[in-house]
Amino acid sequence: MPKSDRIYLDNAATSWPKPAAVWDAMDDCQRRLGASAGRAAYAEASEIEGLIRSARSGVAKLLGTKDPQHVVFAFNGTDALNLAIFGILRRNYPRRPHVVTTVCEHNSVLRPLRALLDGNEIEVTYVGCNSFGVVDADEFIAAVRPDTRLAAIVHASNVTGAMQPVEAIAAALESYDCRLLVDAAQTAGHVDLDMNQLGCDLLAAPGHKGLLGPLGTGVLCIRAGCERELVPFQYGGTGTHSEDDVQPESLPDRFESGNHNAPGLVGLGVAVDYLREQTIAKLRQHEVSLSSQLWNGLRNVPGVSLYGPQDPADRCGVISMNVAGFAPQEVAAMLDATCRIQVRAGLHCAPKMHEALGTLSMGGTVRFSVGPFNTSEEIAGTIEAVSQIASAGMPGR
Repeated sequence: MPKSDRIYLDNAATSWPKPAAVWDAMDDCQRRLGASAGRAAYAEASEIEGLIRSARSGVAKLLGTKDPQHVVFAFNGTDALNLAIFGILRRNYPRRPHVVTTVCEHNSVLRPLRALLDGNEIEVTYVGCNSFGVVDADEFIAAVRPDTRLAAIVHASNVTGAMQPVEAIAAALESYDCRLLVDAAQTAGHVDLDMNQLGCDLLAAPGHKGLLGPLGTGVLCIRAGCERELVPFQYGGTGTHSEDDVQPESLPDRFESGNHNAPGLVGLGVAVDYLREQTIAKLRQHEVSLSSQLWNGLRNVPGVSLYGPQDPADRCGVISMNVAGFAPQEVAAMLDATCRIQVRAGLHCAPKMHEALGTLSMGGTVRFSVGPFNTSEEIAGTIEAVSQIASAGMPGR
């Protein structure tokens, strides 16, 4: 990777840098190929179509989706979540469907549900969490009713990093006529994920975070059979069945109208190849080492408050903190101005999570999120920088 004076610790927002091969593949796609996929038979268009097919197969293997055709490409994680949420909940039900979700969710789940709630189209139950940001599986299942049609839960909080008991919830939901949607924004590419092992029906993830692809990419993995329960979110040209003015039934065309983000998906395919070559287990070990170093260093700094589980096995590589005497935004600004340490401050698009943690009125938290290209030296420098800020805020200093 190229050297940089940036210490980038905002990988939960988007990963940086990308593997060099990702940039090279995207550049080649735009400069040399310059065509859309599935719309023509000439060589360059066919090559791009093959590269996108390869990317779909790679994502399927990485996330445990048996049939690559059940990997639907979206434009980001939000797009994928919206496809799942509206697709399930806007079917014709005899009465308003009920949804169970949690206070730990990102606005990509909360806002679509709120829009449907305001339209009197659904009913929603929000399950709480403990002080570490972890949901109790029994409490979640207790909220499920006979008319519950969708259960939506984030796999790991983008605020505390807390991993949720998705497998236990999925196992208990088997006796209900309810679909389980998992938001894997903070775990896809970071931890070993097998959709079938998790037991979920729908798994959504952005391509530009842990999957190391470019912005403008996302995926929705659909369990076999569940596609029949999804109403398309968009309608339009697919390059197939063009003689019909109805949306194709076949996957993935049913949910992929319009031209693909071909350069982005080509880049995503190369990124997924990189992850599979490196192995998620190896990358996870690196992430655990760095996040443990950061947590252990910060917890010894006077004036610093940490949020979330201490055990790195119970969280992804996300750590949130606050420094006494400073607003989160002040800390982030000082870190960037003095040391070029780049983090995220605020509510992280998860207001109910901050309300549960008691940090909403404080303006949220300062969030650090490690990636595969961060180093131990960068973490040590970050701990020292936070220590200096905290020392300046201590009374009598």
